[in-house]
Amino acid sequence: MSRNTKINLVLLLAVAALAVLPLALGLGDHKKEPFTGADGEAETAITELKPDYEPWFSPLYEPPSGEIESALFSLQAALGAGVLAYYFGLRRGRRQGEQRALERETGGALTGAAGKSAAERD
Repeated sequence: MSRNTKINLVLLLAVAALAVLPLALGLGDHKKEPFTGADGEAETAITELKPDYEPWFSPLYEPPSGEIESALFSLQAALGAGVLAYYFGLRRGRRQGEQRALERETGGALTGAAGKSAAERD
C-alpha cells in the first residue's frame, strides 16, 4: 500500500469519525433542536443574556421557510465546491501539460543528439 493511499484512508476515517461520533455519543440530546447552526445558537445565547438587544441590521432577503433556506445554503455550498474543483483541476492540468512539454523537449533533444527518428530517416 502506497503512502498516499494510507494518508487517504486515515483522512477518510477521520471524516467518518467526525460525522458519526456526535450521533453515537448522543451529543445534543438534551436540546430541543440538537444540531442547529451557529447562527441559531448565537441568537439564543444573546436573547438569554440581553433580552432587549436590538440587531444592527436586518437581512436583505428572508426565505419563506427553513427548507428553502437549507436549499439555498446547499446551492451555495455546491457552487463553491464546483469553483474550487474547477480551479484545482485547471492547476493540475496545466502542471501536467507543462511536465509533458518538458518531457517532449528533453526527449527531442536526446533523440536529436543520438540521430534522427525512424520516420525522419525515410
